[in-house]
Parts: sequence; structure tokens; C-alpha cells
Amino acid sequence: MQVALVHDFLIQRGGAENVLKELTRIFPQSPIYTLVHHRGYSREVFGKHVYASYIQQLPFADRKYQWYLPLMPSAIEHFNLSSYDIVVSSSSAFANGILTLPQTLHVCYCHTPTRYLWEDTHGYLADLRYPRVLKKLLIPLLSFLRVWDYQAAQRVDAFIANSKTVQKRIKKYYGRESTVMYPPVDVASFTVAAGPKDYFLAGGRLVPYKKIDLVIEAFRALDMPLKIFGTGPDTERLRKRAKDNVEFVGRVSEREKRKLFANARAFINPQVEDFGITMIEALASGTPVVAYRGGGAEEIVGDGINGVFFNEQTWEGIVDIVMRTDFSHFDPATVRASAEKFSTERFHREMRDFVERAYQMHPHA
Repeated sequence: MQVALVHDFLIQRGGAENVLKELTRIFPQSPIYTLVHHRGYSREVFGKHVYASYIQQLPFADRKYQWYLPLMPSAIEHFNLSSYDIVVSSSSAFANGILTLPQTLHVCYCHTPTRYLWEDTHGYLADLRYPRVLKKLLIPLLSFLRVWDYQAAQRVDAFIANSKTVQKRIKKYYGRESTVMYPPVDVASFTVAAGPKDYFLAGGRLVPYKKIDLVIEAFRALDMPLKIFGTGPDTERLRKRAKDNVEFVGRVSEREKRKLFANARAFINPQVEDFGITMIEALASGTPVVAYRGGGAEEIVGDGINGVFFNEQTWEGIVDIVMRTDFSHFDPATVRASAEKFSTERFHREMRDFVERAYQMHPHA
């Protein structure tokens, strides 16, 4: 069987790209089709068989690919995948819109229906630092893309959702059923550290929706040690709000990140995530999670078992739960065991089984 992989963009390393990397291990001879990629990054991580759309040839495409938003539906549909028996798309934006022949099976691993087209449209427009006139021009474009996205979703043969949260969105926005399959996490690479733990940890990509500002405000009041890893457009704004008890460690290697998780008292997750891989990485290190009750956290955190919830998405809510929780009562072995069901090996097994069953049921002529 000939298998092709399709991904939205190969611009940065994140949870979706980690899923794609594991898909290349499950289907090792499969080429990757994507709208735009950073050649150095994609070649280093994914090898030579990465094919970009015509947008790649346009000026500044690998840095300002958002400029070409109106072209993306036609660009993804322009790929000719007629020689493949199976296409697996990894999508949170456009990859689900590829065109396939009737006899070709298209399985979409959906990280989420496109946020800025559906549940987050108004917030997306409000956060854009564009002139008001340009924002108004975006409104009809987003309406067009919303219609296209719905129609594109109807072409998918089988949907996989990365969480129950995303499964509900697929049903609501696309009217499609899906199977939940949690993303792969390299649980085996994380270890539990012995000895005293003297700081709390937060981090990831530093963008507004991650709500790291709430953690910083909370620790201004708590005056406890906090380390924040990661970079992003929100970095400078967050630095200006922080006191001396907050340390920004910036971009870290995988080895450094594992050490940060292992030696933290708890990992703070203040945002609503579609799933939440960083929470799994904390648990795999024996470190409990302090999470806002919503989204993927509700599928990961067992209150009082491997972490605790706060119910108001405010800095005061974080202060209250940190002050009321004795983190030394969490058993690191129990916390780590709760991460095992999200392992890479489990993902490989479930994905192979799903694709094989779907292909057997799919008409090939």
C-alpha cells in the first residue's frame, strides 16, 4: 500500500509536529505534503521527502505565511495524491481539505477544528494587531474559509480526535463522528527525581491564549520560586510583569526540559488546551499538575491523585489552590503511572490498528 502524510505547516516544533513525527515512524516510506515549511527544520526532523505547496515559492512565505491565508484552500487542493492508497492528514487548519480519489482512504487525525474559524473567531479578531479597516476585510474572508472548512471535512473518510474535547467540536462544527486517540508522548524518556523540590514550573509557547500572565500575577502574590520555559511573541510583556522570584529560562533542549519537570514541585497549566502534552510530560516526571478545570486537562488530571484543579480562570484561583495544597502528599510513582496510557507505543499500536480496519472497510474501486 502507498501511504502519504499531509500536515498544515512545518514551521515550528509543537505537539502536532510530534504527532507527525510518530506517523513517519508508523509509515516510514511515506512522503509529507505541507503548505509551507522551513527547509532546514523539515529536512533535519523529517528528511528529504517533504513537498510544499506553491505558496512556498511566494515572497517571505516561510516567515509571513499568514499573508497567504486566502490561497490556502486552493493550495492544499492542488496536491495530486491520486497514486496513493491511503492518505493520513494531521490537521488543525487546512490539511483535512486535500482531494483524494473515491478509492483512496483519507484518515484525518484532527488536533482541533480550526480555532479562528469556529469557537475562537471573535477572540482571534480582537487579538490581531491590525488596523480596524484590515480587520473588517478579514470578516468576509473568515466566513468564506468557514464554509470551505465545513465542506472539506465532509470529504474525510474517517476522523480521529486527539481528545474528547476535540471529538465534541468535530461533531458540533462538522457534523461528523470520530474516534478518540490521544497523542503520543515519549513517557519513557522522563524520570522521577529524588530530593527536595523548591520551585513551581509553567511554560510552553508564550502566546496570549496560554494564560501565563495569570501564573505570573499569582506568583507576584505568592512570592514563591517559579520557572517559565519557552519563547514566543508574549515573552517581553510577561517579563515586564514578573518579579524577581520568576525565572525565564527560555528555549530549552529536551534534556533540560526533562530536568525542569523532574525537579519541580508542580506544573501549572492555566489555559484550556485541546489536549495538553506538557501536562503528560510533567506527570511522566512524577510531578503533579495544577490545572484549570476545562478542555483536555479533565481527561488527564485526576483531582487529588496526580494533581489538582482550580475552577476560576483567574490569578486568584491559582493562589488559592497553591496555598491550600500540600504537594508533598502526592506519590511520584502514582503520578508517573497515570501518564503510561499516553505512551508512544500505545499510539503506534492504536494508529496501525485503526488504519488497517478502516482500509479493510473502505471501497477500493
